[in-house]
Amino acid sequence: MTQSDPNGDSSVERQLALTVRALAESEARFRAIADSMPQMVWSTRPDGFHDYYNARWYEFTGVPEGSTDGEGWNGMFHPDDQERAWDRWRHSLETGEPYEIEYRLRRHDGVYRWTLGRARPIRNEAGEITRWFGTCTDIDDLKRSDQAKELLSQELSHRIKNIFAVVSALIALSARQHPEAREFAGAVRTRINALARAHEFVRPHTETSRPTVGSMTLHAFLADLFKPYSDPEGAPRIVLSGEDATFDDQAATSVALLFHELATNAAKYGALSREEGGVTLDTRRSGGRFLLTWTESGGPPITEPPARTGFGSSLASLSVEGQLGGRLERNWRPEGLQVIADLPGTALSRRRAAKIVS
Repeated sequence: MTQSDPNGDSSVERQLALTVRALAESEARFRAIADSMPQMVWSTRPDGFHDYYNARWYEFTGVPEGSTDGEGWNGMFHPDDQERAWDRWRHSLETGEPYEIEYRLRRHDGVYRWTLGRARPIRNEAGEITRWFGTCTDIDDLKRSDQAKELLSQELSHRIKNIFAVVSALIALSARQHPEAREFAGAVRTRINALARAHEFVRPHTETSRPTVGSMTLHAFLADLFKPYSDPEGAPRIVLSGEDATFDDQAATSVALLFHELATNAAKYGALSREEGGVTLDTRRSGGRFLLTWTESGGPPITEPPARTGFGSSLASLSVEGQLGGRLERNWRPEGLQVIADLPGTALSRRRAAKIVS
């Protein structure tokens, strides 16, 4: 027998009415909040079927309400971005991973503007996805600003590269006019070339130029710097080992000068001056320090340390101790020179320094 209140309404019916009213009020609040947001907001069923867009979406796109439900949203993207957006969305639906992508979205006036799309899944207590909620944020102005900065950086980098070339050419011209300075000029030109290679590695790159210099790591930088010292078959005679490290322009100049001097001297007087000689460079962290150990072997035996310190050695010490805040140790062993550069753990990268500080 159904229990009724004095007015004749069953308690079940009353509870159902209250539930429906609460859901309606909750949906009204959600729509009010979503329509007040500056971003475009959308929602889908668990299978990815789009069934809700807020007012900002329709204001931006100018399409009739409901016309982009289901799969119609993809037609609003730039043709070059549609397949990429579909692939990324399908991946999120299959894996449950958050959705994030940049694409060009068509505005009501027909202009495509760069937009950041993001979505996160909502799950029930069993871990099943019940809804997807997403946003679209117009980032076109920021994107164009970044592109302008990149263009400016590329132009500045090109001019710096030209300066290196001009200075090197002037030194070569002066050496021809003053033969007595030819040896000194040659040494200066090789140092300038080392700086130019360092600049080429750390300068701003586009997607097309970046692969020519490899990843932005210490080992990639050193491998590029040591290419001129490879054997005739192209095999490296300076072998890198140990831990790699994040690397940027904070340390590029100093590291380039240090190892340029060591490699040049090894080729003239040390292990690389003999065919059977070689060098290993081990890099690794030790506590809060980063150690780079240069070890030569197979070169002319060392009977005693040099009587005087040359300009190159002084420059190497200045690079490590003055610019990187580290220590430089030279061990003149009979079997070959060993040099240890003991650096602070933050010396090679601004990002690592910022991470440690934070």
